[in-house]
Amino acid sequence: MDIVTQGLLGATVAVSGARKAEIKQAAWMGSFAGILADADILIRSGSDPLLNLEFHRHFTHALIFIPLGALIAAGLIWLLTRLFSSTDLSFRRMYYYAFLGYMLSGVLDAFTSYGTYLYWPFYDDRIAWSLVSIIDPLFSGILIVALVFAIKRQWTNATRIGLGLCVFYLAFSYAQSQAAYKAMTALASSRGHEVQRHVVKPTFGNVLLWRTVYLHDEVYYIDAVNTAFNNKIYPGTSVPALVMNDAYPQLDASSQQYRDIQRFDYFSDGFTATSAEQPNLVIDVRYSMIPTSAKPMWGVEIDPEQPDTHAPFVTFRDREPGQYRLFIDMVLGRDT
Repeated sequence: MDIVTQGLLGATVAVSGARKAEIKQAAWMGSFAGILADADILIRSGSDPLLNLEFHRHFTHALIFIPLGALIAAGLIWLLTRLFSSTDLSFRRMYYYAFLGYMLSGVLDAFTSYGTYLYWPFYDDRIAWSLVSIIDPLFSGILIVALVFAIKRQWTNATRIGLGLCVFYLAFSYAQSQAAYKAMTALASSRGHEVQRHVVKPTFGNVLLWRTVYLHDEVYYIDAVNTAFNNKIYPGTSVPALVMNDAYPQLDASSQQYRDIQRFDYFSDGFTATSAEQPNLVIDVRYSMIPTSAKPMWGVEIDPEQPDTHAPFVTFRDREPGQYRLFIDMVLGRDT
Protein backbone atom coordinates (compact mmCIF):
# COMPACT_ATOMS: atom_id res chain seq x y z
CA MET A 1 0.00 0.00 0.00
CA ASP A 2 1.04 3.64 0.21
CA ILE A 3 4.10 4.47 2.24
CA VAL A 4 2.08 6.23 4.98
CA THR A 5 0.00 3.13 5.64
CA GLN A 6 3.14 0.99 5.62
CA GLY A 7 4.56 3.18 8.37
CA LEU A 8 1.30 3.14 10.32
CA LEU A 9 1.08 -0.65 10.18
CA GLY A 10 4.71 -1.03 11.24
CA ALA A 11 4.16 1.30 14.19
CA THR A 12 0.90 -0.40 15.20
CA VAL A 13 2.39 -3.90 15.16
CA ALA A 14 5.47 -2.76 17.09
CA VAL A 15 3.38 -0.99 19.76
CA SER A 16 1.16 -4.06 20.10
CA GLY A 17 4.21 -5.94 21.38
CA ALA A 18 5.78 -3.09 23.35
CA ARG A 19 6.36 -2.53 27.03
CA LYS A 20 4.31 0.31 28.41
CA ALA A 21 7.39 2.49 29.03
CA GLU A 22 8.62 1.93 25.47
CA ILE A 23 5.45 2.65 23.48
CA LYS A 24 6.64 5.88 21.84
CA GLN A 25 10.01 4.42 20.93
CA ALA A 26 8.37 1.27 19.57
CA ALA A 27 6.04 3.42 17.46
CA TRP A 28 8.72 5.36 15.61
CA MET A 29 11.06 2.38 15.28
CA GLY A 30 8.29 0.16 13.95
CA SER A 31 7.18 2.88 11.56
CA PHE A 32 10.73 3.37 10.27
CA ALA A 33 11.15 -0.37 9.67
CA GLY A 34 7.76 -0.63 7.98
CA ILE A 35 8.68 2.10 5.52
CA LEU A 36 12.19 0.76 4.90
CA ALA A 37 10.87 -2.22 2.92
CA ASP A 38 9.83 0.22 0.19
CA ALA A 39 13.43 1.42 -0.22
CA ASP A 40 13.54 -0.86 -3.26
CA ILE A 41 11.76 1.91 -5.13
CA LEU A 42 15.18 3.57 -5.30
CA ILE A 43 16.46 0.76 -7.53
CA ARG A 44 16.28 2.32 -10.96
CA SER A 45 18.30 2.97 -14.07
CA GLY A 46 18.51 6.01 -16.29
CA SER A 47 18.92 3.79 -19.35
CA ASP A 48 16.41 1.03 -18.47
CA PRO A 49 12.97 2.46 -17.57
CA LEU A 50 11.53 -0.95 -16.63
CA LEU A 51 14.17 -1.83 -14.04
CA ASN A 52 12.21 -0.01 -11.33
CA LEU A 53 9.05 -1.97 -12.19
CA GLU A 54 10.91 -5.25 -11.87
CA PHE A 55 12.47 -4.50 -8.48
CA HIS A 56 9.76 -2.48 -6.72
CA ARG A 57 8.10 -4.77 -4.17
CA HIS A 58 10.67 -7.43 -4.93
CA PHE A 59 13.14 -9.15 -2.58
CA THR A 60 12.80 -6.55 0.21
CA HIS A 61 9.15 -7.61 0.54
CA ALA A 62 9.80 -11.36 0.60
CA LEU A 63 9.04 -13.29 3.77
CA ILE A 64 12.54 -14.77 3.79
CA PHE A 65 14.05 -11.27 3.80
CA ILE A 66 12.27 -10.16 7.00
CA PRO A 67 15.07 -11.04 9.48
CA LEU A 68 17.72 -9.31 7.36
CA GLY A 69 15.46 -6.34 6.57
CA ALA A 70 14.78 -5.92 10.30
CA LEU A 71 18.51 -6.12 11.02
CA ILE A 72 19.23 -3.36 8.50
CA ALA A 73 16.44 -1.24 10.00
CA ALA A 74 17.73 -1.84 13.54
CA GLY A 75 21.24 -0.84 12.49
CA LEU A 76 19.97 2.41 11.01
CA ILE A 77 17.80 3.04 14.08
CA TRP A 78 20.83 2.51 16.34
CA LEU A 79 22.81 5.02 14.25
CA LEU A 80 19.98 7.58 14.31
CA THR A 81 19.63 7.33 18.08
CA ARG A 82 23.35 7.90 18.49
CA LEU A 83 23.32 10.94 16.22
CA PHE A 84 20.05 12.69 17.07
CA SER A 85 18.61 11.35 20.33
CA SER A 86 19.36 9.30 23.40
CA THR A 87 17.78 6.02 24.43
CA ASP A 88 18.45 3.34 26.98
CA LEU A 89 17.12 0.63 24.68
CA SER A 90 19.55 -2.16 23.87
CA PHE A 91 20.24 -3.12 20.28
CA ARG A 92 18.30 -6.32 20.97
CA ARG A 93 15.17 -4.32 21.83
CA MET A 94 15.67 -2.14 18.75
CA TYR A 95 15.87 -5.23 16.59
CA TYR A 96 12.72 -6.61 18.25
CA TYR A 97 10.70 -3.50 17.37
CA ALA A 98 12.24 -3.30 13.91
CA PHE A 99 11.30 -6.93 13.29
CA LEU A 100 7.70 -6.33 14.36
CA GLY A 101 7.50 -3.22 12.18
CA TYR A 102 9.05 -4.86 9.13
CA MET A 103 7.40 -8.27 9.16
CA LEU A 104 4.02 -7.35 7.62
CA SER A 105 5.22 -4.90 4.97
CA GLY A 106 5.27 -7.47 2.18
CA VAL A 107 2.09 -9.14 3.39
CA LEU A 108 0.23 -5.82 3.33
CA ASP A 109 1.31 -5.16 -0.25
CA ALA A 110 0.15 -8.66 -1.25
CA PHE A 111 -3.39 -7.63 -0.32
CA THR A 112 -3.34 -5.03 -3.11
CA SER A 113 -3.71 -5.68 -6.84
CA TYR A 114 -0.18 -4.43 -7.58
CA GLY A 115 1.28 -7.51 -5.93
CA THR A 116 4.63 -8.41 -4.40
CA TYR A 117 7.24 -11.15 -4.57
CA LEU A 118 6.15 -12.52 -1.20
CA TYR A 119 7.58 -16.02 -1.65
CA TRP A 120 10.79 -15.07 -3.48
CA PRO A 121 13.13 -16.83 -4.29
CA PHE A 122 11.08 -20.03 -4.08
CA TYR A 123 8.16 -18.71 -6.14
CA ASP A 124 9.00 -16.03 -8.67
CA ASP A 125 5.53 -14.60 -9.34
CA ARG A 126 3.86 -11.57 -7.84
CA ILE A 127 1.29 -12.35 -5.16
CA ALA A 128 -1.74 -10.07 -5.53
CA TRP A 129 -4.87 -10.93 -3.54
CA SER A 130 -6.57 -7.71 -4.75
CA LEU A 131 -8.59 -7.04 -1.60
CA VAL A 132 -7.71 -3.40 -0.93
CA SER A 133 -6.74 -0.41 -3.00
CA ILE A 134 -3.17 0.87 -2.89
CA ILE A 135 -4.68 3.81 -0.99
CA ASP A 136 -7.57 2.98 1.34
CA PRO A 137 -8.49 5.79 3.80
CA LEU A 138 -10.66 3.55 6.00
CA PHE A 139 -7.95 0.92 6.47
CA SER A 140 -5.37 3.62 7.22
CA GLY A 141 -7.82 5.43 9.49
CA ILE A 142 -8.28 2.37 11.69
CA LEU A 143 -4.52 2.21 12.21
CA ILE A 144 -4.28 5.95 12.99
CA VAL A 145 -7.02 5.84 15.63
CA ALA A 146 -5.60 2.71 17.25
CA LEU A 147 -2.08 4.09 17.32
CA VAL A 148 -3.04 7.52 18.68
CA PHE A 149 -5.21 5.94 21.36
CA ALA A 150 -2.40 3.58 22.40
CA ILE A 151 0.16 6.40 22.67
CA LYS A 152 -2.15 8.86 24.43
CA ARG A 153 -3.55 6.34 26.91
CA GLN A 154 -0.43 4.18 27.17
CA TRP A 155 -2.60 1.18 26.36
CA THR A 156 -1.11 -1.32 23.93
CA ASN A 157 -4.39 -3.24 23.66
CA ALA A 158 -5.70 -0.38 21.51
CA THR A 159 -3.31 -1.41 18.74
CA ARG A 160 -4.32 -5.05 19.09
CA ILE A 161 -7.96 -4.06 18.72
CA GLY A 162 -7.03 -1.94 15.71
CA LEU A 163 -5.19 -4.83 14.07
CA GLY A 164 -8.21 -7.04 14.75
CA LEU A 165 -10.47 -4.50 13.02
CA CYS A 166 -8.10 -4.44 10.05
CA VAL A 167 -8.37 -8.23 9.76
CA PHE A 168 -12.16 -7.91 9.91
CA TYR A 169 -12.02 -5.24 7.20
CA LEU A 170 -9.98 -7.53 4.95
CA ALA A 171 -12.45 -10.36 5.55
CA PHE A 172 -15.30 -8.02 4.61
CA SER A 173 -13.39 -7.01 1.49
CA TYR A 174 -12.92 -10.66 0.57
CA ALA A 175 -16.68 -11.21 0.78
CA GLN A 176 -17.23 -8.19 -1.47
CA SER A 177 -14.67 -9.44 -3.99
CA GLN A 178 -16.44 -12.80 -4.17
CA ALA A 179 -19.75 -11.05 -4.76
CA ALA A 180 -18.16 -8.99 -7.55
CA TYR A 181 -16.67 -12.16 -9.06
CA LYS A 182 -20.06 -13.87 -9.13
CA ALA A 183 -21.62 -10.81 -10.76
CA MET A 184 -18.84 -10.79 -13.36
CA THR A 185 -19.29 -14.48 -14.23
CA ALA A 186 -23.05 -14.01 -14.48
CA LEU A 187 -22.54 -11.03 -16.80
CA ALA A 188 -20.10 -13.03 -18.95
CA SER A 189 -22.57 -15.92 -19.13
CA SER A 190 -25.35 -13.58 -20.23
CA ARG A 191 -23.08 -12.48 -23.08
CA GLY A 192 -22.35 -16.07 -24.05
CA HIS A 193 -18.72 -15.69 -22.96
CA GLU A 194 -16.36 -18.13 -21.28
CA VAL A 195 -14.13 -16.52 -18.63
CA GLN A 196 -10.67 -17.72 -19.56
CA ARG A 197 -8.73 -15.33 -17.30
CA HIS A 198 -9.93 -12.65 -14.96
CA VAL A 199 -9.02 -10.08 -12.36
CA VAL A 200 -11.41 -8.51 -9.85
CA LYS A 201 -9.94 -5.54 -8.00
CA PRO A 202 -11.22 -2.75 -5.76
CA THR A 203 -11.29 0.75 -7.17
CA PHE A 204 -9.50 3.69 -5.63
CA GLY A 205 -10.05 4.19 -1.91
CA ASN A 206 -12.94 1.77 -1.31
CA VAL A 207 -14.04 -1.87 -1.31
CA LEU A 208 -17.57 -1.33 -2.63
CA LEU A 209 -16.94 -0.55 -6.30
CA TRP A 210 -14.94 -3.20 -8.16
CA ARG A 211 -13.28 -3.23 -11.57
CA THR A 212 -13.68 -6.58 -13.33
CA VAL A 213 -11.64 -7.68 -16.33
CA TYR A 214 -12.04 -11.03 -18.03
CA LEU A 215 -10.64 -12.60 -21.17
CA HIS A 216 -12.80 -14.29 -23.78
CA ASP A 217 -11.61 -15.27 -27.25
CA GLU A 218 -8.53 -12.96 -27.13
CA VAL A 219 -10.58 -9.96 -26.02
CA TYR A 220 -10.61 -8.33 -22.57
CA TYR A 221 -14.01 -7.18 -21.31
CA ILE A 222 -13.95 -4.43 -18.71
CA ASP A 223 -16.90 -3.67 -16.41
CA ALA A 224 -17.60 -2.43 -12.88
CA VAL A 225 -19.70 -3.90 -10.07
CA ASN A 226 -21.01 -2.06 -7.02
CA THR A 227 -21.45 -4.70 -4.32
CA ALA A 228 -23.11 -2.27 -1.89
CA PHE A 229 -26.12 -1.79 -4.17
CA ASN A 230 -27.28 -5.32 -4.96
CA ASN A 231 -24.29 -5.97 -7.24
CA LYS A 232 -25.19 -3.14 -9.57
CA ILE A 233 -23.34 -3.60 -12.85
CA TYR A 234 -21.86 -0.79 -14.89
CA PRO A 235 -21.16 -2.22 -18.37
CA GLY A 236 -17.88 -1.04 -19.75
CA THR A 237 -15.78 -1.56 -22.82
CA SER A 238 -13.59 -4.18 -24.45
CA VAL A 239 -10.11 -4.25 -25.92
CA PRO A 240 -8.27 -6.94 -27.90
CA ALA A 241 -5.59 -8.74 -25.91
CA LEU A 242 -2.01 -8.23 -26.99
CA VAL A 243 -0.77 -10.85 -29.45
CA MET A 244 2.85 -10.01 -30.15
CA ASN A 245 3.16 -11.46 -33.65
CA ASP A 246 -0.01 -9.69 -34.77
CA ALA A 247 0.61 -6.35 -33.08
CA TYR A 248 4.31 -5.93 -33.85
CA PRO A 249 5.33 -8.40 -36.56
CA GLN A 250 8.29 -6.21 -37.47
CA LEU A 251 9.95 -6.70 -34.07
CA ASP A 252 12.47 -9.52 -33.90
CA ALA A 253 12.25 -11.72 -30.80
CA SER A 254 15.87 -10.88 -29.99
CA SER A 255 15.32 -7.10 -30.10
CA GLN A 256 15.36 -5.01 -26.92
CA GLN A 257 11.86 -3.63 -27.45
CA TYR A 258 10.45 -7.15 -27.91
CA ARG A 259 12.09 -8.18 -24.62
CA ASP A 260 10.78 -5.02 -22.92
CA ILE A 261 7.23 -5.87 -23.99
CA GLN A 262 7.70 -9.31 -22.47
CA ARG A 263 8.99 -7.74 -19.25
CA PHE A 264 6.01 -5.38 -19.09
CA ASP A 265 3.63 -8.26 -19.85
CA TYR A 266 5.13 -10.20 -16.94
CA PHE A 267 4.70 -7.19 -14.64
CA SER A 268 1.08 -6.86 -15.82
CA ASP A 269 0.40 -10.56 -15.21
CA GLY A 270 -0.41 -10.97 -18.90
CA PHE A 271 -3.23 -8.40 -18.86
CA THR A 272 -1.81 -6.35 -21.71
CA ALA A 273 -3.29 -4.81 -24.83
CA THR A 274 -2.49 -2.23 -27.48
CA SER A 275 -4.05 1.17 -26.88
CA ALA A 276 -6.87 1.98 -29.30
CA GLU A 277 -5.74 5.63 -29.48
CA GLN A 278 -1.99 4.90 -29.70
CA PRO A 279 -1.16 1.74 -31.66
CA ASN A 280 2.44 1.80 -30.43
CA LEU A 281 1.46 1.91 -26.75
CA VAL A 282 1.22 -1.36 -24.81
CA ILE A 283 -1.05 -0.90 -21.78
CA ASP A 284 -1.90 -2.70 -18.54
CA VAL A 285 -5.68 -3.25 -18.76
CA ARG A 286 -6.01 -3.93 -15.02
CA TYR A 287 -5.86 -0.22 -14.24
CA SER A 288 -7.74 2.89 -15.34
CA MET A 289 -8.99 6.03 -13.60
CA ILE A 290 -12.58 5.01 -14.44
CA PRO A 291 -13.37 1.35 -13.66
CA THR A 292 -15.33 0.80 -16.90
CA SER A 293 -12.70 2.39 -19.15
CA ALA A 294 -9.74 1.02 -21.09
CA LYS A 295 -7.90 4.35 -20.95
CA PRO A 296 -4.55 3.41 -19.41
CA MET A 297 -2.80 4.64 -16.30
CA TRP A 298 0.56 3.47 -17.64
CA GLY A 299 2.21 1.56 -20.44
CA VAL A 300 5.32 1.22 -22.58
CA GLU A 301 5.85 3.04 -25.87
CA ILE A 302 7.10 0.99 -28.79
CA ASP A 303 9.18 2.45 -31.62
CA PRO A 304 9.57 -0.20 -34.33
CA GLU A 305 12.09 2.05 -36.03
CA GLN A 306 14.46 1.66 -33.06
CA PRO A 307 14.00 -1.96 -31.99
CA ASP A 308 17.22 -2.16 -29.99
CA THR A 309 16.51 0.78 -27.68
CA HIS A 310 14.65 0.42 -24.39
CA ALA A 311 10.90 1.07 -24.53
CA PRO A 312 10.02 4.12 -22.37
CA PHE A 313 7.62 3.60 -19.48
CA VAL A 314 4.91 6.29 -19.52
CA THR A 315 2.18 7.21 -17.04
CA PHE A 316 -1.11 9.06 -17.56
CA ARG A 317 -2.66 11.11 -14.76
CA ASP A 318 -4.61 13.78 -16.64
CA ARG A 319 -8.25 13.89 -15.58
CA GLU A 320 -10.99 14.29 -18.14
CA PRO A 321 -13.96 16.63 -17.46
CA GLY A 322 -16.54 14.93 -15.25
CA GLN A 323 -14.29 11.97 -14.51
CA TYR A 324 -14.28 12.48 -10.74
CA ARG A 325 -18.06 12.97 -10.62
CA LEU A 326 -18.60 9.82 -12.70
CA PHE A 327 -16.46 7.79 -10.31
CA ILE A 328 -18.32 9.11 -7.24
CA ASP A 329 -21.66 8.31 -8.88
CA MET A 330 -20.54 4.72 -9.40
CA VAL A 331 -19.33 4.41 -5.80
CA LEU A 332 -22.71 5.70 -4.59
CA GLY A 333 -24.59 3.29 -6.89
CA ARG A 334 -26.18 6.00 -9.04
CA ASP A 335 -27.16 5.58 -12.66
CA THR A 336 -24.58 7.05 -15.03
